[in-house]
Amino acid sequence: MNRIILSALAVLTLSLSSAVAQETNTSSSSSSSHPAYLPEIHGTIRSKFEYQTQMQATRFEVRTARISASGNVLPIVSYKAEIDLCDEGQIKMLDAYARLAPLTDFTITAGQMRVPFTVDAFRSPHLQYFANRSFIAKQVGNTRDVGVTLGYSWGETTPMMLEGGVFNGSGLTNQKVWHKELNYAAKIQALLGNRLNLTLSTLSIQPNKKRMTSYDFDIYYHTDRFHIEAEYLYKSYSDNAFDDVHSFNTFANYDLPLRRVFNQMSFLVRYDMMTNQSDAVKTDEESGALVTTDYKRHRLTGGITFSLTKAFRTDLRLNFEKYFYPQGSIAKESEQDKLVLELMVRF
Repeated sequence: MNRIILSALAVLTLSLSSAVAQETNTSSSSSSSHPAYLPEIHGTIRSKFEYQTQMQATRFEVRTARISASGNVLPIVSYKAEIDLCDEGQIKMLDAYARLAPLTDFTITAGQMRVPFTVDAFRSPHLQYFANRSFIAKQVGNTRDVGVTLGYSWGETTPMMLEGGVFNGSGLTNQKVWHKELNYAAKIQALLGNRLNLTLSTLSIQPNKKRMTSYDFDIYYHTDRFHIEAEYLYKSYSDNAFDDVHSFNTFANYDLPLRRVFNQMSFLVRYDMMTNQSDAVKTDEESGALVTTDYKRHRLTGGITFSLTKAFRTDLRLNFEKYFYPQGSIAKESEQDKLVLELMVRF
């Protein structure tokens, strides 16, 4: 309860500070041409209704209730702080970092952040195409940690971006631990002709005694109405402690403009899969061997999204997910066939 109260007070303080700063800036903008370093306050609310067909059971859920503040304190110094007040009922501090840009197109970022790895896992909730994330974005390649990254971008006709960093590896809530092994991540991205995007990334982490090394390749083609994407992730374990992991995600999205009520209707289809995976933390009590924490499965998802893009970004999504498990796999209740209705508002 104390955490909830403190979080609410923090959000209220940020909102009031922003309002006061905006009023001050408005009154003084005519007398000064210098930029005002006001924080930008944003939020994302995602509410879902799900019907699990095999259990014939339903649930309502607030999947996301994020509030973020970002801005500059100097021309070359920026920051971001983001908290989720209801991530499946839990409060989580997500981003808390400062960024220095000492040279043009070169940045140094230190703090708590999304590790530069994969493409789908990097999408914020208001930029996701489906109500539920892909296996790459949720189970296999989802990593946030505390550390430092260096970033550099170049090219006008073909924009390129390179980012790499080192991290603790102990997660977001256990930052006092001393480490003898660091985690590493690197990512390079190229945009060809403003349509075709290619991304290569790698991640090496050691959450316990065994190190996991992952490689990811993503390609997507984007136009005013079409988005077609494919992503493949490969993960191996040191000393052959567990079988190699393969995960694949591909989807297509087509946007149809509308004139009444909604601005746009989108048609979506996705196929994703993953093989058995271990988080390299849980082990068998007797043998000490790594155990499977996510079982092999395939999934087909189809959906329709109605969008409003006026004052706020608003998406109303209807998805159906069909899962396929081989014999011997254990299916979690939340990872089975279901119908999902989601309302997302970004402000």
